[in-house]
This record gives sequence, C-alpha cells and structure tokens, in this order.
Amino acid sequence: MSRVTPEREVAYAVLRRTFERDEHTEAAFREEIASRDLDGRVRAQAQRLAYGAVQRRGTTDWVVASFMKQKARRPDPAVAAALRLGIFELLFSDGTADHAAVDQAVSLVRQAGADHAAGFANALLRRTLREKEQLVEKLADDSTPEKAAIAHSCPQWLAQLWWEELGPERARALMAAANQPSERAVRVNTARITVEEAIERFSGPDLELAPAEGPWPLAPAELLIARGSLATIEAAAEQGLVVSQSRGSAAVVEVLDPLPEERILDLCAGPGIKTGQIAARVGRMGNMVSIEPVESRAEDVAIQLERLGFHHGLVVEADARESEILSGFDRILVDAPCSDLGALSSRPDARWRKNPALIERVAELQGEILDRAADFVGEGGSLVYSTCTISKRENSDQALALAERHGLTIEDLGGRSPGLADPHDSRFLQLMPDRERTTGFFIARFTA
Repeated sequence: MSRVTPEREVAYAVLRRTFERDEHTEAAFREEIASRDLDGRVRAQAQRLAYGAVQRRGTTDWVVASFMKQKARRPDPAVAAALRLGIFELLFSDGTADHAAVDQAVSLVRQAGADHAAGFANALLRRTLREKEQLVEKLADDSTPEKAAIAHSCPQWLAQLWWEELGPERARALMAAANQPSERAVRVNTARITVEEAIERFSGPDLELAPAEGPWPLAPAELLIARGSLATIEAAAEQGLVVSQSRGSAAVVEVLDPLPEERILDLCAGPGIKTGQIAARVGRMGNMVSIEPVESRAEDVAIQLERLGFHHGLVVEADARESEILSGFDRILVDAPCSDLGALSSRPDARWRKNPALIERVAELQGEILDRAADFVGEGGSLVYSTCTISKRENSDQALALAERHGLTIEDLGGRSPGLADPHDSRFLQLMPDRERTTGFFIARFTA
C-alpha cells in the first residue's frame, strides 16, 4: 500500500465529514488543516482537492452508478469517499498523474480498513481511466436540464429552475461557473490604511493586488483583486487593515451609498462584512444601527466593527420582525437570508444542502422582514434589498411585491448599468457568476 499524501488525507477526511457527518466543508477543512503542519502549497492543493471533490459529487457518483453491475447497490461510505476523490482527480484535475490518482484512492480504501473493497475500487477506477474519453464525451452533452445536472454536478431541481427562469444557455453557464474557483478580493479599511499603501505593503513575490474592474457598482475604489497566496492577506485581516469581500458583496453597499452624518439601519447584519463597509462610509458622525437576531452572529458584527476600529455603531441582538426599532432612517439595508444560489463556487457543499422548499421558506421570511423595514425608512429615504441568490421568487418577485404593498418607488439601477440588469425586471440588478466572475447578488433600491 502506497503512503497517502497529506493533501489527499485532508481531502478524504473532509469528504467523509461533509457527507457522513453532515459537517460544513469549509469548517471541516479548517479543522483538518489546523491539526496538521502543512505549508502553503500543500494546503492549497488539499483545498483544491477537497472542495472540488465535494462540488463534483453528482458527476462522480454518476460514474460509479454507471459502472455498478447491481444498480441498486451503493459503495460503503468510506469507499464512496475514496472513489469520489479518485474519479475527481482522473476527470477534473489536470495536475495529477492518472496512475497516482488510482493508487492513492485504493490506498485510502485500505487505510480506512475496507480491504475487502480495495479490488472493487481498483477495478472501477481503472475502468474510469480506460473509458475516460468516452466519459468526457458523454459529460459534454448538457442539452437538457437532466444531462446538464450530471455534467455540471448540480441538483436536478436547480438545473430545472435555472433552465426555466433564465434559459438553457445561461443555466448551463451558471452551473459551470459554480465549479470554478471563487473570486478572491479584499476591501481595504481606509480608516487605517490607504489603498495605495495596502498595494505597496502587501504585494510581493507570492501575492499580487490590483484595483477591481467592472461597471458601477462592481469596482469601488477601496476594493482590490488578490492573486496568489492569501497568507499575508489573512494576517492583515486579523489586524483590521483589510476585509475579505467579493465585488458582488461590496456592490450592495455601493448601491446603498451611505453618506456621512446619515442615519443608517442595517438589518440582518451578521456576520458584519457589509456593516464594516457602511461604517467606513458614514464616519464617526454617522448614526448606524445594526440588527441581527442570532446571538453568535450579532457578536461577530460587534467583533468585526471593533477589529476595524469603528466604535460609532450600535449592534442590537433582535428579530427585526418583532422588535420596536426607531423609524425615520435615511437609508436601510436589508441583506436578507436567502437560498445562497449565487455563492455556490465559494461554498462547496451548499448545492447539496438546498431544495425548493427552502426557497419558499426564506421567501416568506424575506417578505416579513421587508414589510417591517418599510416602516422604518423616513420620507424620501432609501431602502436597498439584496440577496446572494439567483431565484426569481426571492428576488424580482419579492421586490415588486414590496413596492406595491408599501407604495415605494423603484429606482432604475439597470438603467445605470444595463449589462447588469435583472433578466425579469431591468430596474433591478442581478449579478451573474459566469458573467461578472463574482458572487451572484440581486440588488434593488427603493425610495419612500
């Protein structure tokens, strides 16, 4: 039995924790890495294998099922995890020698104490290798929602939803984008360091920082795109000098456009990424209230503001639907709980945790929060509604219903950035991960 490499041990452990113990992939990965002394390159490879194998579970399981003689049977969990990793490497990992992928996967089966299944795993992986070209050819056919779901490792219901709401071309592009590495961007905390200083201080042989590009509102001046090792950035974030934040997320506050000395209400504030961005905009003269119903997330907001050096914001642990909150705010942000379908590339296991019933549940919650938010905005004030999802039920349907119920005026954001306009109502924005290469945020803005 060959010695299993550290990066594959990590990936294998993360796969098992994700699908056998129902742990979140990112949390499992952090814990596995923390228990080992791995350098940056090995850690990066471990993350690529772990996240990729979790994302591609749908496709790799289809390969296994295609080769199983007894279609109703499924490999034991320990064997299934090794096969998922091995097949992922054979079909989707360019930097791995085929024989190494097979050998390492079989070694993982033996290491897990499943010697009885080693021959089966070896035979299935070698067949995958022999028929690799035919498999790749079959997976290239994503002409129907069913085939696209297999090809891009996406739940069938989601492939069907996007197919119907956005059309086949966009649906296929979104599913493909969900398997690509997520954007790596940082927002400079200009209260402590200038953008120019950040670029000069943190750029080096292993890290390149450059200003974000794109149409309004995707390129605020304080946002930088990071390429290379993020170890330096992680250390800077601990010091409150920068914050990891996608262009899509930052665009929400760019649309809100909070001004110094205004009264700002940030509903659903946790974990505080956008809250810190708002605090930087309004300055110490501003009056900012952040509401978060979950205790741990409310603590995250307070810690984030403290780390960034902002002490002028009030963080309240409360349910916006039930609490009495002061009214007459100049600007309100409702970054609502949602199905997160626009953030699948950055959350490897998210696609396997979603279902149509979730969309209905969060849509009901969104409506209740928005109704309360409309009561808090002052005359002539602005309300911004955002989600990080791509779902008509949660986005344009929700925004239109809010405007009708409360007599709010819909601002024409799409007129300012036509290329980012929502496909269902061009007055709203819908960022697309395949097109903008960032988180798929929906953004609507209203005037009271």
